Amino acid sequence: MSTTTVTYTEDKDGNQFPLPLTKTALLSPRGFTFFNNRTGHFPGQLEPIRKVRYPRFETFEKERAFRKLHHAAALRWLGSQGYGNEGAGGHMTVRDPELEDHFWINPFARSFHHLTPDDLVLVNDKGIVVGGNMHCVNPAGYFIHSAIHRARPDVHAVVHMHTIAGKAFSAFGKELPMWNQDCCQFFEAQTVFPAFDGFVLAADEGDAIAKALGPTNKAIILQNHGLLVVGRSPDGAAFTFGALERCIEAQFKTESLSQLTGFNPTLVTPDMARGVKKYYVDEFQYLTFQPAFEDMVRASNGVLPMETDGEIYPDWDAP
Repeated sequence: MSTTTVTYTEDKDGNQFPLPLTKTALLSPRGFTFFNNRTGHFPGQLEPIRKVRYPRFETFEKERAFRKLHHAAALRWLGSQGYGNEGAGGHMTVRDPELEDHFWINPFARSFHHLTPDDLVLVNDKGIVVGGNMHCVNPAGYFIHSAIHRARPDVHAVVHMHTIAGKAFSAFGKELPMWNQDCCQFFEAQTVFPAFDGFVLAADEGDAIAKALGPTNKAIILQNHGLLVVGRSPDGAAFTFGALERCIEAQFKTESLSQLTGFNPTLVTPDMARGVKKYYVDEFQYLTFQPAFEDMVRASNGVLPMETDGEIYPDWDAP
């Protein structure tokens, strides 16, 4: 039978009462825990608790099935947010776990709202469709995404959409200011690609975008074009894209309120932004997308499963 350790304190009359425990977003080797906000101590985990982590897999086939499920769910979510409404302009790719120079991409001119893992298309490093749904793909999606996957082996997922706020903000060719806490995940992790030259239909144009993205950035603002983000999981990339779009929407409102009221907004200091950013690790980004993943699974009415075969969740207490 599990037990829970609770810390007590006394008031001035000697009456004891338990110190409140609140969830914290701190990641530790033991996962999400409970933090005592009065004393600053960790009194212990509450058990039983289901711990959420990115799974591991024994075979490439099982990991591939997992990535494709979460890829399809992420595309459905992007569509649900209105991010896939620009005709055939948006695309999302996920690296194959075994064929690392191949990636899966959404089929050209298909609605995001109804995509399944079987609809995804496997493309090799030459831009040839070699597996999955043998459907044509967006050429610009291939040129941009293949260059990024090639230049950034740490990146497993790339999202590029033509969103309203993203397109409007991209016209300025500026990085996102640190107006609020959520913006801080992009502190020293974003850049701008200033050279708009129409549709990306050549390999050297994709290479130029990948070079501008650099070795560590998670987001790039393509001037006069839109937004592009990268991640180590489909979930993390989808979360990051949505976060960037919403931060830009918040910036527009911040600037509008400033003009209406005459008040000057306060930027987050670089030190504070850097401190907040460190919590946006890959697994945290994966975790924060899981409510959206669940929404897409439930909304699919049984088309998408909640889990795939072979998901292994390691013991938190393992060495």
